[in-house]
Amino acid sequence: MAVIHHTVLKPTKLELLTSWLPTRPWYRGGADGPRLSKAGGFRLDDPAGEVGIEFMVVTDTSGPEPCAHLVPLTYRGAPLEGAEHALVGTMEHGVLGRRWAYDGCHDPVLQDRLAALVEGRAQAQAQSVSDTPDRDVLVSYTGEGPLPTGLTVGDDREGTALTAEGVTLLLHRVLRPAPEGPVTSPEEGVTGHVSGVWRTPDGALVRGVFVSVRHPAPDA
Repeated sequence: MAVIHHTVLKPTKLELLTSWLPTRPWYRGGADGPRLSKAGGFRLDDPAGEVGIEFMVVTDTSGPEPCAHLVPLTYRGAPLEGAEHALVGTMEHGVLGRRWAYDGCHDPVLQDRLAALVEGRAQAQAQSVSDTPDRDVLVSYTGEGPLPTGLTVGDDREGTALTAEGVTLLLHRVLRPAPEGPVTSPEEGVTGHVSGVWRTPDGALVRGVFVSVRHPAPDA
């Protein structure tokens, strides 16, 4: 169970993301750089208690229209070997000291815990309160068997794909509110999703799909 420390971070997470987000192919903000606000998200627990895992939603009002981005992050007490390309930045934590913040899609601990969430073996946790499940995170999965390991990571204009053995976990980096009613996955090949909520700049609470799971067709 992760303990949430309410303390000072220097620089803050939003300050790190202000520099990092414009380097991503899926960034939708203005050319002069993002204007970010924290809008929602959730956490997952690392059973070993070593790695902080956060799925953060930030809204950006720098472009013609406000945009919400999903930013999965991991926080470590030492550098992750071989993940220099995924480093978002370092922070000084008021309780834990120096922390290395990574694009969590490249972190094997986040990949493992995300699979556990989809398969129903892990529970989403509140973003800012210790030992509290986040009931706003909803998971649906109809796939058979465990999700594969050894995922490869690819970014494009729409998001980040974690892929192995023909199975893809697509992280929707640009979030869009779903229509009213239950969130469904009508597209062919979609076998599951993780949905959550966030607040728009005008204060409205909306829900959308954070992660989609796709399996190959049976005859593929």
